[in-house]
Amino acid sequence: MNGKVCIVTGANSGIGKATVLGLAEQGARVVMVCRNQSRGEATMVDIKEKTGNDLVDLMIADLSSQQSIRQLAANFKKKYPLHVLINNAGVFLTKRSLTVDGIETNFAVNHLAYFLLTNLLLDALKANIPARVINVSSETHRGATINFDNLQGEKKYSVLKAYEQSKLANILFTYELTKRLKETGVTVNCLHPGFSRTKLGHNKENSRIFRVGMQLAQLFGASPKKGAQTSIYLATSPEVEDVTGKYFINKKQVKSSKISYNETVAQQLWEVSALLTKLDKK
Repeated sequence: MNGKVCIVTGANSGIGKATVLGLAEQGARVVMVCRNQSRGEATMVDIKEKTGNDLVDLMIADLSSQQSIRQLAANFKKKYPLHVLINNAGVFLTKRSLTVDGIETNFAVNHLAYFLLTNLLLDALKANIPARVINVSSETHRGATINFDNLQGEKKYSVLKAYEQSKLANILFTYELTKRLKETGVTVNCLHPGFSRTKLGHNKENSRIFRVGMQLAQLFGASPKKGAQTSIYLATSPEVEDVTGKYFINKKQVKSSKISYNETVAQQLWEVSALLTKLDKK
């Protein structure tokens, strides 16, 4: 990965941090995207010390804010070329809340942030082919649907349905983007990292009882290092250099849910996402 530039969102802890560590170990320049400056800097220093790779940088962005995402993309393109984009950041909020853009937070961070940031960085990826986009999804997408009449839980909110829907959206986005990037030299794949010991669901907005429950459940999860292995594989392995539009678990291609292959749903989701992010007004 010498000479390659990667950007990883949600890089402060858990699978994101482990992904940055794995890429840095292979010699890549890795740009960490974190929300918190001090925690991000501490993580960056730790990774540099562990890997001996000084080419680890930090950029601050709030992925619940479209303005912040646009600023991130603009600042990044001024400083770096781009070979690998890993959309890893995610939230799990039990109570319905709205972002500064008036969008339900799980949907905004887990899906629209992937959608907007990727589209804003496409020109940078196309300029540095072969390039790769990797979207971290989840097996929780199985059984989910995209409810366009209640897309943001405005009529009825269920955190499980909101989260599952956002993870299905990651896969639909992956497959639709694959079609749109055909023969460009940019591949797009998605993955399930496995149930890991991360800080997902530990947000202070969630109740203390829920946070404690998540922490106890995650004691039985895999290590973040194991959870990051498929992301690292998709970002670096020559075995998948020409593979695109696939869903992976444990470095193996698997079938995602039936609805995730529905092209009509994928196209409609793209159109709605473009409207919600004002994509035509880059």
